[in-house]
Amino acid sequence: MKNIIVLGVTGSIGDSVLSVIKQNKNKLNLLGITFNSNTAKAEDIINEFKLKNVYTESNQSHEFLKHTFENNYELNILRDKSELEELLNKDDVDIIVSAISGFAGLESTLMAAKTGKTILLANKESIVVAGDVILPLAKEHSTEIIPIDSEHNAIFQCLNSDKNTEDVSKIIITASGGPFLNKKISQLSKVTKKEALNHPNWEMGAKITIDSASLVNKCLELIEAKYLFNLNEKFFDLVVHPQSIIHSIVTYTDGSSICQMSNPDMRVPIAHALSLYDKRLSLNFSEIDFSSLKLTFEDIPEDRSELVNIARDICNLGGSSGTVFNAANEIAVQSFLEEQITFDKIYEVIYRTFDAIPMSKNIDVNTIYETDNQTRIEAKKVVKSIS
Repeated sequence: MKNIIVLGVTGSIGDSVLSVIKQNKNKLNLLGITFNSNTAKAEDIINEFKLKNVYTESNQSHEFLKHTFENNYELNILRDKSELEELLNKDDVDIIVSAISGFAGLESTLMAAKTGKTILLANKESIVVAGDVILPLAKEHSTEIIPIDSEHNAIFQCLNSDKNTEDVSKIIITASGGPFLNKKISQLSKVTKKEALNHPNWEMGAKITIDSASLVNKCLELIEAKYLFNLNEKFFDLVVHPQSIIHSIVTYTDGSSICQMSNPDMRVPIAHALSLYDKRLSLNFSEIDFSSLKLTFEDIPEDRSELVNIARDICNLGGSSGTVFNAANEIAVQSFLEEQITFDKIYEVIYRTFDAIPMSKNIDVNTIYETDNQTRIEAKKVVKSIS
């Protein structure tokens, strides 16, 4: 039985993790969760899984839990970071799922990296902004990081079991193209929030759905892949694949290409990661209909080349550049969702902010937070100037 802690359980990744656990109750046990403000959903999860441990930073959520579960003497309601750290380091914890979206997931991912446990990583932003810190920290503490983004998990599955990349010639990361496939940036000034959130293949949270629509998500994935697989960005190509059936392709030096395929369903990479080194878990999944399958591929749109070039520069620069890119994008996405800017202006906010903030090669946790704060201030100035 594997005991699991899910960080950020009330999001879309949390839903998928819980679905896999429920289908494999004889092998997987939900030991604890963290959440922020979705108290109704957290209450349902606590009751359904008869949880022993729950953590929230929110004072309002903490008071709700204390009141709602005042007669449940088996439930540990945690609020202090030291209590969360103690929970993550408990001997009976096997797997920590990092599922908090965006920069907000950095602190708990850093905490998890020190535990020596297995981390199932969905929070790509933590690697983008702090790959230079998290990966050495994980190595120091013998913490294994297994990606559960569909693309990175696909790469992980396609590589040899020892994760050796010496024989790799090329890795292709696929992008669906989102809801605005084949539309130029100049055609996106009038798209609505509803249209942008209507992804043709995946059901995801708002932030990652917008990132998919803008193709920023693919840039974040490129940076993350560089860190996770320790390869130069030149080894990676980004390709639009509208069907979202092939999630990544690894080509070896002998000309063999191996891909991982499945219908768009985040439970598939999660189930793989949860069963790592054991027999694969059973899952109720939608089979691919190979008899009618048509797969197409095309280049990333030319007018997004500046975006991709920035991501490649970040792969080579390292340091604070990933923090600047991520923070600028998070403010741009938030501003679009709050209808302060039009969709096409997301790119302008990123480009102008990225050019305005000085980069540093040498970073630590404190400088990452300082750079993030500084970048958000600058990005908000850009938003104000164009809104």
